[in-house]
Amino acid sequence: MKSFFKTFLASFLGSAALLLVLFLTLILYLITSIIFSSDTAVNTKPGTILYMNLNYEIPERTNSNELGLIFTGSSFKTIDNTGMNDILNNIKAAAIDPNISGIFLELSSIGTSTANIEEIRDQLIDFKQSGKFVISYSEAYEQSAYYLASVSDKIYMLPDGILDIHGMASQNIFYKNLFEKLDIEMQIIRPENNKFKSAVEPYFLDKMSDANREQTSVLLQSMWDQICLDISESRNISVETINKFADDLTLMFDSNLALENNFIDGLIYRDELIERLKQLSNSGDKINLIKNAQYANVRPDVYFGSDKIAVIYASGQIFDGEGDDTSIGSEPLSKAIRAARNDKKVKAIVMRVNSPGGSAVASEVIRREVELAAKDKPFIVSMGNYAASGGYWISSSSDYIFADPNTLTGSIGVFGTMPNLKGFLNDKIGLTFDEVKTNENSDFGSLTKPMTPYQLAMMQKHVTSTYNDFITLVADTRNLSKTFVDSIGQGRVWSGKDALKIGLVDELGGMESAIAYAAEQANLSSYSIKEFPKQ
Repeated sequence: MKSFFKTFLASFLGSAALLLVLFLTLILYLITSIIFSSDTAVNTKPGTILYMNLNYEIPERTNSNELGLIFTGSSFKTIDNTGMNDILNNIKAAAIDPNISGIFLELSSIGTSTANIEEIRDQLIDFKQSGKFVISYSEAYEQSAYYLASVSDKIYMLPDGILDIHGMASQNIFYKNLFEKLDIEMQIIRPENNKFKSAVEPYFLDKMSDANREQTSVLLQSMWDQICLDISESRNISVETINKFADDLTLMFDSNLALENNFIDGLIYRDELIERLKQLSNSGDKINLIKNAQYANVRPDVYFGSDKIAVIYASGQIFDGEGDDTSIGSEPLSKAIRAARNDKKVKAIVMRVNSPGGSAVASEVIRREVELAAKDKPFIVSMGNYAASGGYWISSSSDYIFADPNTLTGSIGVFGTMPNLKGFLNDKIGLTFDEVKTNENSDFGSLTKPMTPYQLAMMQKHVTSTYNDFITLVADTRNLSKTFVDSIGQGRVWSGKDALKIGLVDELGGMESAIAYAAEQANLSSYSIKEFPKQ
């Protein structure tokens, strides 16, 4: 027996030592990879080209806590997680950086909405005023990628490449028939006049309501009209021509047709592109490229000064309590707003809102902090991809609101849902339930039976009251009549361009416009940026 335990112990210790060695080797490999691929080790030199490959899901803000490494099966490689903040600042810095000769966009698809693409596009237009070049290349342009590429001085594509322009469509999934088959009842509570609040429609309809079809059609047309107008101005192609090719799809399958109609400037292979980039940058035999993530660490300062403008990021769905970099928690965001308000070096605040909404209670907690901060210093909102429902609620008490033309905003409405799984649990899978309770409504919130008429009436009263609070808030903060706000509310979503016409936003523009306006309101000639919340 002693011999057995000796052998077992030796074997165990040997295995443990091997695991420890493997673990330490992995850690050493990670550290080495980070050091030798470190973005901070890269410097620009004359003739450098800023290389922007945006074929990934672009976050609102670069997450500095991520390692940025993925395992490919044989090795680790870096991935780009550059956020909108660094993309815009990189372009702005490149315009004044004497070592940057131009920007090379390699695009196939872009993991962000049209509103964010608009902002990048506008920043590239400003960049071109420096006299430096912007070149785009792809083997296949998706529509969103081409929209961004259209601002380039030259657009190149593989000879057998694809240029996808087909217009915009929206398709919803409806669960009504599935729920009926499963015997699941979705109990829905919303004010009677919130006909445009369409998020709950899939639970009780099998197709779009007339109201939702109307608002979606108007919204898509507004967005598509803006895209066509921008492409038309950049490429000198008529809107009618763009729509013709979007209708018949011939452009997608004929690269020569794209060339003949000025959608692109050349059909070339990658080696030919490299030669053109060498000539444009005067770099000799080798192109000097610097990636987005790398340039963010070595770019010249675009903001400087002892006074600060706080930029507060409010991205994701709104929840009570804690949140993270992909959601808005009422506690951390409120804390961030208070910190910016109490920071004596912060002279103005810009809150970047990119949210579809969420908890009304959490939204009101955040809005109160916005209201308090706006009493102390200029408080400006920059709406990104969307600032709808709760996203608009938290924006309403600011001094001034910027939105991109294709920002999705409004959705001034309220709803509540509570599933009743009784039929599914009892009849489909054979589960039954019994209960004991101390009070009449101790069972409120149960998923195993329907709400009582009284409980349903109380929920209806609550959501109706919350909607009334919402339209009253918007009427007061936007200096509009309550009747008018109700008429443009009812859960309806508007594009930023249309929201400007009805008074929900003050000006069209992106983050740069909001920061510039905040500086103007605070009488700042020089300033630096301080970001909140701390990552």
